[in-house]
Amino acid sequence: MTTAWTADCVRKIDLQHASRVPVIHSVGRSELDPDRVYWDMWPIQDLDGRIANLGGRELWMALSAPRRDDPALRHFEAKIRLLERLGDCWIDRGDALPEFPVDYEREWAGSAVSDGTNVTLYFTAAGTSDRPGGYQQQLVETRAQIGADGLPKNWTLPQRSVTADSEFYMPANAHEGEAGKIKAFRDPAYFRDSADGKEYLIFTASLAGSKSAYNGAVGIARRSADGWQLIAPLIHADGVNNELERAHAVFHDGRYYVFWVTQSATFAPDLQHAPTGLYGMVADNLLGDYRPLNGSGLVIANAEEEPLQSYSWFVTKELLVSSFVDFYGLKGRPLPGQAHEASRFFGGAPAPLLQLCIDGDRCNLAKPDLT
Repeated sequence: MTTAWTADCVRKIDLQHASRVPVIHSVGRSELDPDRVYWDMWPIQDLDGRIANLGGRELWMALSAPRRDDPALRHFEAKIRLLERLGDCWIDRGDALPEFPVDYEREWAGSAVSDGTNVTLYFTAAGTSDRPGGYQQQLVETRAQIGADGLPKNWTLPQRSVTADSEFYMPANAHEGEAGKIKAFRDPAYFRDSADGKEYLIFTASLAGSKSAYNGAVGIARRSADGWQLIAPLIHADGVNNELERAHAVFHDGRYYVFWVTQSATFAPDLQHAPTGLYGMVADNLLGDYRPLNGSGLVIANAEEEPLQSYSWFVTKELLVSSFVDFYGLKGRPLPGQAHEASRFFGGAPAPLLQLCIDGDRCNLAKPDLT
């Protein structure tokens, strides 16, 4: 049963009492490549959603690209990098995947899960190899063995997980587009339901059959004997928001929590008072009905004086929240219109980790920084 995230929910957002990300004053790049930028992070998790221990290593993945004068160019050069976290230090372990003969151009966000012996990476294959710069999106997956050193090795050739051919979802097959306005079929996040062991992919989607340009949805596919099968969306924001990005689910204390991130600019024009932030809903069953967390859906937002400082929050089973430093240090000023000037404020590195506290239908920031 699909649940609507409605305009009435969004209008209930109480900015005065919202949980706010602490102001980010500096970027800690640790042992990351100074000539690269990093964004859209996720850990390698175990089958239940906890951060996996791989031979004593805590491994993460992030999108990465060479640092340019225009931060927007990163989306057209993105590759997944393997990161290792050692306390408060991030170490770049290089490209996660080797070069494959594939029909897509770039690697966008996803998730990774380990059964203790192997790692499966689900990610977004973006663009096409024969025509650079497009916004086409596919859900793909690849598998690797865990080596004796804890690092994945011998990745298989990425294969398409599922196509958007269904009554539920729009295909994201347009070459031309504009950030924030493109349609979505991306960000696959693995989820195993502890109630029955069934496996799912939850992803960022666009609702088929909508008459609105703002038709974001949280899509879902269920694994069957014949592979992944698309089923009706968990949540849609028809008429409310165009992009429910990085959608994923966490099972906590007997309930199902679906989280996504979105930006003020992707809300319908009369709802753009809503902040860029982490949003979510809760249900007693994975397939719904869902209720908006905190009455509105807003879980955490950036500091009021730094509304662009971080983005792309991702929640683990431990309720640990990762994100990346976006545009920070503006101190209430608007972002410069010229790309090379805006690049001076772009962090492009992991943001301080956060911790959530959940109590039924309430979900807020518990601790500002665990690093």
